[in-house]
Amino acid sequence: MDGSTPNTAPFRDARYAPRALEVERQGETLILRNPMPYSDAVRTVTQPLARWAAEAPERVWLAEREGEGWRTVTYAQAKDRVAALAGGLAGLGLSRGQPLLILARNGIEHALIAYAAMSLGAPAAPVSPQYGLKGADLTRLRHAVERLKPAAVYADDAEAFGDALAAPFLAGLPVVVSRNARPGDVAFDDLLKSAPVEPVARPEDVAKLLLTSGSTGRPKAVVCTHANIALNAAQIQGCYADPEPPVLVNSAPWSHSLGANAILHMVLHRGGTLHIDAGQPVPGKFGETVRNLSEIATTYHNMVPAGWAMFVGELERDDALAAKFFEKVRVIQYGGASMAQSILDRVQAVAVRTVGERITFAAGYGATETGPTACNIHWLNARSGMVGLPTPGTAVKLVPAGDGGKFEIRVKGPQVSPGYLDQPEATAQAFDEDGFYRLGDAARLADPEDPAAGLVFDGRLVENFKLASGTFVAAGALRVAAVSAIGGVVSDAVICGEGQDGVGLMLFLDAKACERLGDAEAVRTQIIEGLSRMNAAAKGGGGRIARALILDGAPDAASGELTDKGYINQALARDRRPKALERLFAEAPDAGVLVL
Repeated sequence: MDGSTPNTAPFRDARYAPRALEVERQGETLILRNPMPYSDAVRTVTQPLARWAAEAPERVWLAEREGEGWRTVTYAQAKDRVAALAGGLAGLGLSRGQPLLILARNGIEHALIAYAAMSLGAPAAPVSPQYGLKGADLTRLRHAVERLKPAAVYADDAEAFGDALAAPFLAGLPVVVSRNARPGDVAFDDLLKSAPVEPVARPEDVAKLLLTSGSTGRPKAVVCTHANIALNAAQIQGCYADPEPPVLVNSAPWSHSLGANAILHMVLHRGGTLHIDAGQPVPGKFGETVRNLSEIATTYHNMVPAGWAMFVGELERDDALAAKFFEKVRVIQYGGASMAQSILDRVQAVAVRTVGERITFAAGYGATETGPTACNIHWLNARSGMVGLPTPGTAVKLVPAGDGGKFEIRVKGPQVSPGYLDQPEATAQAFDEDGFYRLGDAARLADPEDPAAGLVFDGRLVENFKLASGTFVAAGALRVAAVSAIGGVVSDAVICGEGQDGVGLMLFLDAKACERLGDAEAVRTQIIEGLSRMNAAAKGGGGRIARALILDGAPDAASGELTDKGYINQALARDRRPKALERLFAEAPDAGVLVL
């Protein structure tokens, strides 16, 4: 290594294809298109399985922990097991258009039975495990079942999901179970003994029904056709000039499109290997992720910002972990939420110290309804907050949304869902007059004079609010700026202040970072100093922080406050803490409130 700083060290080759962009101007509206070619030969999700079973039968597709080692399934094994499971599901009455409800954590059996259902033209309908695990409020699961109308159920563990499986709204449905089967359940291993059935799915068939988060009401079921998913994987592949199959360790839940499509199916499409990570980016559960990454040298790694915030501390402390992590990785990516620049810079500093190179930090952008990947960064990058440019074959419409160069993002492409299951009105409202899907997000051009420089995420339009003065607050961008300015001791922030005189923050601390810093007063000092520097550089009242309050504990995943993707539902976090909000904006704040 040559001692280069992170800002000047060379990048490792990410094997990207050339960047391409066409720009159309319709008054103040911009339409960005990526004209790069991509293959549309694969149009169902099971075609890649047949391909790799023939071309690389002994290559491992999926691996998951079994004691100290890994249990694996090769492409040839997976093809045979999917065919047998499809025969078994058909014997239970599952057929084209009849959903399989999946109550399961990520795992080999989960993947196999999902692809078996999809091979029949029966939609896989995975819901968040939080909906059905012991102790869960089953109201969300009942709403999901009412919407999905499943014909059968798969659970990885009948004991873990016992209350849900016994609920009246699932009565009478055949239930397939991998572990702890109850009387009357169909054992997964018995289903594997069925006569095989070859895939019959068509590109226009529904492959998956994925639920939206439901943060603004009952969740909607997004229709994902085989063509939507298959072509989006091809679009992602078109961003690379890299024939080598990827190797991943990943925990993103398959009940969401990031984990299910952009990770699991992307790996299958490219003939790669996915090590299923049972860790989670929360205290007490992240150690499993660290263990896995200390053993497996990945070529690509994707993690939510909360995960990166925890992992960078481990990389800084453990040289052996850093050496393994940076050994082969060519692209590292965050998704699910925006990430502080300070986290990205710390990761790059460890990379340069370890291997003498920076690793490009990518980010994808989209929604369940867009495949999910509508845009991504497909060039060497060291800047946080970027969402990239359209993937090949995608058009992005940027509609002016207020002053200062802010645009509303809308998307059109082969990966975009045709709409919501049995909700024609919601479907119609989701698209504009030109057929572009409305995401409800805002973006800015990284360089107003050069659209090819990419887009910068500027928050959810529905999360933004106004202060009592009428000053507009871009909550998403402000959250990232504040966490970055504080620099490490804070894991996340909730932006507050609608109708108030100034912006307030509710802060979640990073326990390990605080422990390293010392006592509580040192933590308070770092927060105040970081926010003061940020306020000094702010250009308007909506970008300044007036008060902050440190919260006890961490965001609550069971309530839905922390989504499966590691993103804090800002509105729900505020609603769940009325007393904290009252303290934050009290006329005479107590000593626990930091006043800036």
